[in-house]
Amino acid sequence: MTNWDTCPAVERKPGKVSGAWVFAGTRIPLYALYENLAGGATVDDFVEWFPGVDEKQVRTVLEYEAQALRTALAR
Repeated sequence: MTNWDTCPAVERKPGKVSGAWVFAGTRIPLYALYENLAGGATVDDFVEWFPGVDEKQVRTVLEYEAQALRTALAR
């Protein structure tokens, strides 16, 4: 499981969306990105459908996750 604590594109607050990880400055949960990508959406689709999230945030999240996976596989 990825430790999102140091990813600047996301935040988690106990009283915000039940403490789920969300895109910083929004109430859009991080899992919404993965659900939409799994359903065939593109990054551009996601940014269009979820105002408040920008492409840079999405790319940062995806790059952060990819690095976490590379690190886990290297162990």
